[in-house]
Amino acid sequence: MAAGPGRAMAAAALSLGRAPPRPLVVILGATGTGKSALALQLGLRLGGEIVSADSMQVYKGLDIITNKVSSQEQRLCRHHMISFVDPLVSNYTVVDFRDKAVALIEDIFSRDKIPIIVGGTNYYIESLLWKVLINTKEKASKAPGLVTDRKVELEQLDGAELHRLLSQVDPEMAAKLHPHDKRKLARQDYQHGIFQSIGFKEFHEYLVSEGKCSPETSAVLLEKGIQALKQVTKRYARKQNKWVRNRFLRRPGPNVPPVYGLEVSDPLRWEEDVLKPALEIVESFIQGREPPAEPVRMEHDVKENKRSHRVCELCDRVIIGDREWAAHTRSKSHLHHLKKRRKLEATSRAAEGGSGDTETSDSSLPLP
Repeated sequence: MAAGPGRAMAAAALSLGRAPPRPLVVILGATGTGKSALALQLGLRLGGEIVSADSMQVYKGLDIITNKVSSQEQRLCRHHMISFVDPLVSNYTVVDFRDKAVALIEDIFSRDKIPIIVGGTNYYIESLLWKVLINTKEKASKAPGLVTDRKVELEQLDGAELHRLLSQVDPEMAAKLHPHDKRKLARQDYQHGIFQSIGFKEFHEYLVSEGKCSPETSAVLLEKGIQALKQVTKRYARKQNKWVRNRFLRRPGPNVPPVYGLEVSDPLRWEEDVLKPALEIVESFIQGREPPAEPVRMEHDVKENKRSHRVCELCDRVIIGDREWAAHTRSKSHLHHLKKRRKLEATSRAAEGGSGDTETSDSSLPLP
């Protein structure tokens, strides 16, 4: 189902050689719209098991920051892909997730249960619905002497080099640690793994300054983190909604599951507007009949040419399709090159305008 203000649930019927087929349910949409709550209720009522598709929830600890479901909720309905990766491991990839999650989904199907994917992370969900990934880790791991674990890799460096790297990402912490304390130095890498989570980076300055500044300064840093968290959360929600529109609704192909919208704007009507229609749609797939709701579709421009061929000489790229060309011309990369070219042209015109003999140049000056 595709959501209005923020949540969508995509339901795809996957046949196991018997009728009716068991559906693979995917609950997706913007952050903060109750996806986990819906997954829990569907799992309880339909005999399903939940597979988290969140790139931060795979890590152990930091449950509040990553908004994990509680241990009580996990006891009510079985959850997978939560809290099994060490936070210091930075080389956990979407391919690792895909390989483990696919095996889990097959096992859930084999036990005649319904897998309920809840995300989370856009590219994690894509990895399960589309075969778009290439596993490069196996090739890399065959290289002699290659270290793939970031923690082990850091600990292999000498103390001076570790201290230098730490000084670049956290100079205050580097000042507190001795260059020979390799174990603690190796643990201060905030650029990878769980430390990318929304809610961690925004409060980093406040956390590292604790006990080292006045209460007034600490309060200012806390408020700064809160405001930054609000901004990045809103930005992330817009990004998630845009992904649903572009990946599922604008160009639905044969492999795109039907998407059904759920109205989530009124928390007081959650059961009527969210849970009840979601149950009806999934049950219709289980029973092999048409869902009572129509999938969400976006109108297409009949004049759109999906195979148009354009060359952007500025970016040295070939762009196929009208929609892709429009997106490219609005992209940061293209606008950056455009700005750079205009600056060079302006500099060139200024240089040409300043050339010539002195008399010509003087006569072109405006009168006072």
